[in-house]
Amino acid sequence: MAECNHDCSSCSSNCAERKPESLLKSLNPYSSVKKVIAVVSGKGGVGKSLVTSLLASEMQRRGHSCAVLDADITGPSIPKSFGIHQHATGTEQFLIPVTTETGIQVMSINLILEDETEPVVWRGPVIAGAVTQFWTDVLWKDVDYMFVDMPPGTGDVPLTVFQSLPVDGIVIVTTPQDLVGMIVAKAVKMAGMLNVPVLGLVENMSYFTCPDCGKTHEIFGASQAESVAKEFGIPHVARLPIDPAITTMVDAGEVEKVSGDFAASMVDSLEQELPLGGEK
Repeated sequence: MAECNHDCSSCSSNCAERKPESLLKSLNPYSSVKKVIAVVSGKGGVGKSLVTSLLASEMQRRGHSCAVLDADITGPSIPKSFGIHQHATGTEQFLIPVTTETGIQVMSINLILEDETEPVVWRGPVIAGAVTQFWTDVLWKDVDYMFVDMPPGTGDVPLTVFQSLPVDGIVIVTTPQDLVGMIVAKAVKMAGMLNVPVLGLVENMSYFTCPDCGKTHEIFGASQAESVAKEFGIPHVARLPIDPAITTMVDAGEVEKVSGDFAASMVDSLEQELPLGGEK
């Protein structure tokens, strides 16, 4: 048997000390990101991009330097939420993210398309490659917390993000329907397979408060957030209401003006679970 040179990538032996080669991609030398939080859902249409935008906005309000990497290549909605319509710029070395009104750094495929309404008709590997480049080829300046808006499901792009980016944890977004248990289970199990901790659960469209009588109505059924979180050992839960005022501000590109207890409580948990310190 040949003497071990400790380079597992070039070795065909199946020894006990063999370790899988890391697929993590490094930032460029001029960028720094301290914490990476992925916002995920097991299905589409649950408000994942809204939650991503609200968390980044609340964290930025607290004095942290934040960024949003829009990994939903075929359905990007982050730029519209922040009222961004200009193109990202670049140099020979880097792409330069667009900065929002409050200073959040944003990179999305819509910021580099000639026409933001142009559909992205790409196969999975090309989409995954674009997401990786948003991490490696963008000049991210002194970011404390980066929020990654993930596409729904457990396919190519989520797998690429979890394997290529040093994700510190995920926030799962769901709705009150009966299907929620199965959907959350898929996201939790994928995170477990890839050794990524689940930081919290956000139940979107959880309730509606009547502006006339003040009574709360659970339009899509009774909340299951607490019971589902307990079942899967998820440490924190936030409930996001159905609020036409939020919809109006997001449609106007003013998501940074939205605030509420739901965002504050989740960010409290994120700050506690992921205190700052060190660069990627």
